[in-house]
Amino acid sequence: LKPVRITGPRRQSVDAAIGLVCAANIPAHARRSLEIENRESKIENLSLAIVDLASASGLALLTPAQRDPWHTTTFGTGELLDYARHEKTNAILLGIGGSATNDLGLGALAALGFKFLDAAGAEIGDPAPATWDRIARIVPAALNLPPIFIACDVTNPLLGPRGATATFGPQKGLSAVDGPRLEAQLARMAALLCEACDRPLALADTPGAGAAGGIGFGLMVAAGAKLVAGFDLVSDWLELPRRIAAADLVLTGEGRYDATSLGGKGPGRIAAEARRLGKRIYVFAGSLGIAADADHHAITPADLPVQHALPRTAELLQATVTRVL
Repeated sequence: LKPVRITGPRRQSVDAAIGLVCAANIPAHARRSLEIENRESKIENLSLAIVDLASASGLALLTPAQRDPWHTTTFGTGELLDYARHEKTNAILLGIGGSATNDLGLGALAALGFKFLDAAGAEIGDPAPATWDRIARIVPAALNLPPIFIACDVTNPLLGPRGATATFGPQKGLSAVDGPRLEAQLARMAALLCEACDRPLALADTPGAGAAGGIGFGLMVAAGAKLVAGFDLVSDWLELPRRIAAADLVLTGEGRYDATSLGGKGPGRIAAEARRLGKRIYVFAGSLGIAADADHHAITPADLPVQHALPRTAELLQATVTRVL
């Protein structure tokens, strides 16, 4: 891990890190998913950089009062990608869960050299959504990045009722009344970016293009990034089927377990794999968006506000597991 100090989602300084992995230490199945085998080089001479969006642009870096996708940026994620490209690695793996942003990855592209201009040709240095109504043109930059693979668990397209804004905007602080306006601006900026990079707008329909506020779409258009199924990659890397097959009991969970968890996210996929193999499975979550039953348990008492529950997570989890098991 290489520590770096970068820009957070509300432009505060945050400490993050880049992971550097020798390709020889990556299991073969995962290595093939990332296309980093090279017939011209020995495997021990190849390396992978791992970048985590949440450590730079994550929702957990903000208090509830600071959460507002009009003003959050992926600029820090772009800084991490910039650090990674200077490490001379053969590929970059970007994990995009847990974002606080809905900026199409334009903040990251600004950190990598893209320019955003108003109608008079003046540069807008911070392309957060609050500035989008002033942006008239995007000027691309030569990125000189190694191949980027984006680990993504969800299959949402960029736009529409299952898109980035409608599905994930509210949990990032977007008010219901602002949803249509941000959706319209997102569609306009997506078209501008495709025009600037000479790429088809049809990429917006790619499953996963709407993850993490559309950064997957932005990097596909601007850098030719490829989306890879996040859970499948983790499963191959950690040999999860073998581990689950050897287990008597499987426990999983997350902050909120709901319909999005069942749409490809890790906890839902672990539960499905455990059931496929006939294993007893328990899901423990901060809160449930599906019906509680013998398999699914919320650890937070119904009368406990979330801001009071969060600091007591370990205590509440222990109490619920003890009661259930």
